[in-house]
Amino acid sequence: MTTSGFQRCLQLALRRDVVLRAARVALLVGTILALINHGDRLMYGGIEANDYLKIVLTYFVPYCVSTYASVQTIRQHGREPSDLV
Repeated sequence: MTTSGFQRCLQLALRRDVVLRAARVALLVGTILALINHGDRLMYGGIEANDYLKIVLTYFVPYCVSTYASVQTIRQHGREPSDLV
């Protein structure tokens, strides 16, 4: 990917619709994963400082996956914001 290609992907990744979709996915999937992976420690107070970083990453990963999928779909189908209205 060229620099201009990277810049274009970054522009797409920062589009409002892409960010909002990724945030919704991250909130839903991240919460489910956080409860599966850390729920017992959250409920019973056994959480440690390094667990907080893991929980943040639990939300970050689905955000990145959703953003990547959205950008690739937009690029593949050539849909620009004016085409989506």
